[in-house]
Amino acid sequence: MEFQEQRLEHFKGQTRLPKFAVPKRYDLTIKLDLSASTFSGYVKIDVSIDGPTKFLVLNSLELVIHQVSFTDTQNHQKYVPCDIVVDSDDEILVLMFGEALDVGYDGVLEIGFSGVLNDHLKGLYRCTYLDKGEKKNMAATQFEAVDARRCYLQNNIRKHTIRVDSIVQYANFRGKNYGLLKTVHFEESVLMSTYLVAIVVGLFDYVEGITDDGIKVRAYCPVGKSEKGKFALNIAVNTLDFFKMYFSMPYPLPKLDMVAVPELDGAMENYGLITYHEPELLLDHLHSAAANIQRLTIVVAHEVAHHWFGNLVTMEWWTHLWLNEGFATWVSYLVTDKLFPEWKIWNRFLQETIDGLRMDSLEQSHPIEVEIHEARSIFEYFDAISYKKGSSVVRMLQNYLGDEIFQKSLGSYMKKYAFRNAKTEDLWSALSETSGVEVNKIMNTWTKQKGYPVITVKLKDDSTLEFEQTQFLSDRGPHEWMVPLTLSVCSYDNQKRFLLEAKRGHLDIHIEDIFCSEDVRRENWWIKINVDQVGFYRVKYDNDLAAQLQKAIATNCLSAADEFGILDDMFALCEACSTPFSSLLRLMDTYRKELEYIVLSRLINICHSALKISRDAIPELASDLKQFFISLLLSHAEKLGWDAKPGESQLNSLMREEVLMALASFDHPPTKEEAIKRFQAYVDNRNTSLLPVDSRKAAYVAVMRNTSIADRSGLQYLQTIYREVDALQEKTRILRCIASCPDPVIVSEILDFLLSDEVPHQDVIYVLSGISWEGRAAAWAWFKANWDLILKKWGAEMLLTRFVRHIITPFCSHDMANEVEEYFGRQPLPSITLNLKQSLEVVRMKARWIEHIKQEDQQLLGDLIKGLLASK
Repeated sequence: MEFQEQRLEHFKGQTRLPKFAVPKRYDLTIKLDLSASTFSGYVKIDVSIDGPTKFLVLNSLELVIHQVSFTDTQNHQKYVPCDIVVDSDDEILVLMFGEALDVGYDGVLEIGFSGVLNDHLKGLYRCTYLDKGEKKNMAATQFEAVDARRCYLQNNIRKHTIRVDSIVQYANFRGKNYGLLKTVHFEESVLMSTYLVAIVVGLFDYVEGITDDGIKVRAYCPVGKSEKGKFALNIAVNTLDFFKMYFSMPYPLPKLDMVAVPELDGAMENYGLITYHEPELLLDHLHSAAANIQRLTIVVAHEVAHHWFGNLVTMEWWTHLWLNEGFATWVSYLVTDKLFPEWKIWNRFLQETIDGLRMDSLEQSHPIEVEIHEARSIFEYFDAISYKKGSSVVRMLQNYLGDEIFQKSLGSYMKKYAFRNAKTEDLWSALSETSGVEVNKIMNTWTKQKGYPVITVKLKDDSTLEFEQTQFLSDRGPHEWMVPLTLSVCSYDNQKRFLLEAKRGHLDIHIEDIFCSEDVRRENWWIKINVDQVGFYRVKYDNDLAAQLQKAIATNCLSAADEFGILDDMFALCEACSTPFSSLLRLMDTYRKELEYIVLSRLINICHSALKISRDAIPELASDLKQFFISLLLSHAEKLGWDAKPGESQLNSLMREEVLMALASFDHPPTKEEAIKRFQAYVDNRNTSLLPVDSRKAAYVAVMRNTSIADRSGLQYLQTIYREVDALQEKTRILRCIASCPDPVIVSEILDFLLSDEVPHQDVIYVLSGISWEGRAAAWAWFKANWDLILKKWGAEMLLTRFVRHIITPFCSHDMANEVEEYFGRQPLPSITLNLKQSLEVVRMKARWIEHIKQEDQQLLGDLIKGLLASK
């Protein structure tokens, strides 16, 4: 476009900034006033003019512009814009010059600006910490995806050199000599993207380690709590060494800092300065359950991994977000498995897969690669598709190509695109070149279209397997996939691979592969598709194959991952109205045996979901059904007990926590009685051994299930512990359980508690995810009554989507979906549009499931449940 044609309106409503001016280097100075919660800054940007223009356009939001100039470095001529336009809607700053800046006008753009440290955990924001009991301000940043523009003027996602010349800050954070200023200078960065810049200003202690090749690693912790950073520090040191080897590429910086921030939603992989919400970095051994330890390990590994996938090689645009998040998720499990093989962490990864499958079954899902047309909509795609489906298809591809080829390909990819931007196609090219496989042909079916297949399998004439693929929830579209199928025949030593390239396919199974003797032919043969659930698809077996698999489960012939997969596929097919509720219950009864942790965990989750749906679908049978579910879990509870046993595995600790909490949630009288007794001992003496950390959730749930407006003592005790305890893991544990009360009035009061200053901004998600089934209507009423307050306190972005999802999805009727739709129709909010549509679809899907269950023969269903109870 010639500059004569350019108009201000050309720059409005655009997804990305124009390319006629390209930034090369930033020189940034920030001055903080923590007492006033304000900042000012000055940025010098080296710019190349690649096309004639009278305009320079940058991203800017909530910044006051004080002075602007552009100096041509060749002719030393200074240009001052004749007009400066700040467009808050499009989040841009437009500088208009009186004469054209022509090609070759390389120069320096200088801008002075100021802003406010906001309270919404984005951009450069304010949070607080305690210093000897006194609350003080500190500053931190969260720039991903597009909030660097709240701190300084910047351009696009592409790689630039960032020199943070100085940060001017108060020299004494203990409250004295506030007139003194301290200037901190930083080295010029490697080539990087602007969203990866980070600033944290506060008072910390630290622990330090060093990698095999001399990289200094520090974990910055609240004063006096540096010991709690040692576990995360060791994980970071070990993962840096592993990733250097695995990617054949060294870590590109001389140091890596990790800092625990009091207020942050999760963690952020900023280049060389990873920020974590405090519970994600600090390990308190007295208050950290096994689940806390595993999560911390995976989170630290994930953020360190981003220094290769994301920081060293950065996605070209947010369309390719999954290259960052999917790969970082997958490789965090890879390194965790190397560090702690006894955790069997790839079994836990199956939870990532089913979360991806669940979201991707929705009509309102989206492809892994999705065009981003509006900057503020980007955060809606930091979801289960980008992270969980993304990581799952990576694992499927790794399994298909083989470990050695996959690792070698990633090394080539890293070397070629280091300090550059890359697209998905670039990765496929690297993998194809090494493997000789047309990877793009296979993987485009997984990344460029939404949804996934269900593979229907039939055994014909005892010799041929027939496969047919349809999109799961098949009325959603005509898509087909290239599916890398795996199968085991009677033994894991007898495995086969088959690439299903069309809607239908078949595979000959020689009779001797299945029936090694007459005994096997009559009783014990089995065929399992999707070995260890590595593939991102579901399987529906014909009746004979399904019956043989149930026998294989009962006789312990299958791996834990396959027992998990068969159960999960059956539940999904039942929920999708593709198989009867009675079939699901019969299969669940097969799991009345010793189970590995991941299988038991999935069984518990399905019990919860099935019980909730039964209360609306078959209320007259719900009580018996709950007793059946309790009967499935009691033997595990009895074996595990309430107290940890010397030398027991971490997986046993995980099982204890989940089993006891489930029984408390199901109002099992002996469990509740024991839980409340132990809780009272804990109230009387916080150091008692009667309530170990892995049993506390069960006790908290039992206490809240016993709480009502007639007896608030349990709630009062729990809130007292919350206020008195220092450990963040314990505070989080309480918040996760506190809304499990069946009394709607109490639930409303607990939600009011969220509006107080006692619950940090980001911790609201824990309470919302634990709202009881009985409290869902009260939660919806509270949400509507407090909409304006919620919007003001949490803003219109990421955290608001959690309110929408957790408060809406517990419903399961078309009437409620219509009511919610009508409510938001009166006050639409573009930033939550996708999340709202997905939540409503979940509600309508459950409504259809209820109708499907009601169509089953209720007498036969009741007899089945009573029969299952009688056989326990």
